[in-house]
Amino acid sequence: MAKFTSPPLDGLKRRIDRHRQSQSEAGQSHFVRETFRLSRPEARQKAREWFDAFPKAAYWTEVESWRQLDGDEIEFTMRRLPSAD
Repeated sequence: MAKFTSPPLDGLKRRIDRHRQSQSEAGQSHFVRETFRLSRPEARQKAREWFDAFPKAAYWTEVESWRQLDGDEIEFTMRRLPSAD
């Protein structure tokens, strides 16, 4: 029985990044995004900092995407509105 290996996602990640960049340059994205690559405890702390600084109710703050990497590292993208009206 063959062992299943997941396909590489680097190409997809680059394509998503290019799409987000083009949307941002075209003024179509209303969100501020920032991507981090941190250890699990540091990732939790950074997400908490974002939610404390930019409350979800006012800024629509959320963890947009995340993935676990080797060595217990987490790569994640935080998203929020640029200002609360």
